[in-house]
This record gives sequence, structure tokens and C-alpha cells, in this order.
Amino acid sequence: QVQLVETGGGLVQSGGSLRLSCRASNRGSTNYAMGWFRQAPGKEREFLGAVSWKGNILFYADSVKGRFTISRAPFTGVMSLQMNGLAPDDTAVYYCAADSIFDRNWVPEYWGQGTQVTVFS
Repeated sequence: QVQLVETGGGLVQSGGSLRLSCRASNRGSTNYAMGWFRQAPGKEREFLGAVSWKGNILFYADSVKGRFTISRAPFTGVMSLQMNGLAPDDTAVYYCAADSIFDRNWVPEYWGQGTQVTVFS
């Protein structure tokens, strides 16, 4: 069982930056992939990116490449999402997720509660 807690959401002006953090807690090892998703009102959930337990990037969505950076302290359950150049279209609830298995059609087993990011123009 992995518990995930996101922090760092909030309100930011268009063009600004935010940094989200996710901390995993579990009794086992940290040998699982972690990633970020978001869901805007009325839209499907979007997979933003994922990082391996060694800290290697596994995937970035084209919609955030060059603006968002995922990082993870290797072999730990601590992951961040640095978001730059935010636009109103980035407004969504952002979720941290984890699973011991990763593939391109990733449906993680473990999810955080989500943190709201609101970008105003």
C-alpha cells in the first residue's frame, strides 16, 4: 500500500510558475514509478509524465514538454513537478500517482488526493 500526498497547488497569474511536490509513504521499498496527471473540468484525465524509481524520466506529454519538469530524488518517494509559463489552459486538479509497473498506457494503482492549480489571465 502506497499513500501519496501532493502539495504546492494554488492560484497563479498567466506566465507564472508553480512547483508541486508529492511524497509517498509505504512500508515497502520505493521500487515503483511515480507520475503526474491532471484533470480539468469537463475534460478527460491527462497523463503529464512519469519518472522511474531511479529518477529516470519515462514519459513526458507533448503538451507540457519544455514548460514542465518532473524530478525525483533517486530511490525515494519524493517527486516534484516544476511548472513554468503557466496558462489558463493549465488550470486543473493535479494528481500524483504510483505503481510498480509502468507502460505507455499507464493506469497506476495508487493516487493522491489531488491539488488544485488555477491560472488566471
